[in-house]
Amino acid sequence: MIKFAVIGTNWITEKFIEGTNNPPNDETQVMQLHGVYSRDIERATSFANKHNALLTLDTLSELASSKEIDAIYIASPNSLHYEQSKLMLEHGKHVICEKPLSSSFQQAQDLYQTAKDNNVIFFEAYMTAHLPNFKVIKDNLVRLGNIRKAHIQYCQYSSRYPAYLAGEKPNTFYPQFCNGSIMDIGFYCVALSSALFGKPDSIKAQATLLESGVDGCGSVILEYQGFAVTIDHSKISGSNQASEIQGESGTLLIEHVGQCLNVIYQDPKGQNQQTLSQPQSDNSMCYEALAFATQINNAQINPILEQRALQTSKIIEEIRHQTGVVFPSDKT
Repeated sequence: MIKFAVIGTNWITEKFIEGTNNPPNDETQVMQLHGVYSRDIERATSFANKHNALLTLDTLSELASSKEIDAIYIASPNSLHYEQSKLMLEHGKHVICEKPLSSSFQQAQDLYQTAKDNNVIFFEAYMTAHLPNFKVIKDNLVRLGNIRKAHIQYCQYSSRYPAYLAGEKPNTFYPQFCNGSIMDIGFYCVALSSALFGKPDSIKAQATLLESGVDGCGSVILEYQGFAVTIDHSKISGSNQASEIQGESGTLLIEHVGQCLNVIYQDPKGQNQQTLSQPQSDNSMCYEALAFATQINNAQINPILEQRALQTSKIIEEIRHQTGVVFPSDKT
């Protein structure tokens, strides 16, 4: 059993814990929550009691040095991902870090190298790539013939945006937390393109910047040989529009690009549709948890997942450069 601890006591952490407790496809449970870190020890204790964890800590050095912990799940603000991951990897802990892995491509590269130097696993918690319906999409690309266009969108009005407008400072909308639309939900669009189509030939990006300095929404065109991927992302407006990949022999429609809730094949004239979706767990994070555990048991970082993570990081860094989104880490 892989004993893991969590950094972060929010809803996404609870969902990950639930995912480890309920592996997909009746798989045997291979991960068990053992420790909880928070700067506030009372918060750590309360969270640990709720989820039956035995160990509570309020210092990262103590967590990194603990002999009782095999792996760490990191769900802290983006700005802390690099330093926290680096510390844990250097102390021989396997790390699954929420997307994005870091604030820059150089940091992401360094983290993978640190993992290899210490013979541990470093894994990006990008759930989409491990979903059954992602495999459906990938397997059916050949059915589309020559791909000519793709429209990938994720626009969701943030529940924290009213607080920002009221003068509060939620970390979602401030550069010191290395956040904003492209670093959050826009990530899913870029990562999907990277996972399906690889490295683009060129990148063109624009964004609407908020007064705080981060992007509230934006658009990206990724050029590939023979086709282009158009990305729309927003945290200050909402849309229920499906994403789609268009080929000369048909189109794939994808409901919710992050979770691939429904996948439909449509003929070129739009007259006939076929639902391709496979059953998926209600907790989409159980698949990434299992993939992480598999790499630990195999003692090897999956090179395909590493390449996709680094490629996504590099694309997002270029998008930020073009749109003028600057983080404190960029200056150092």
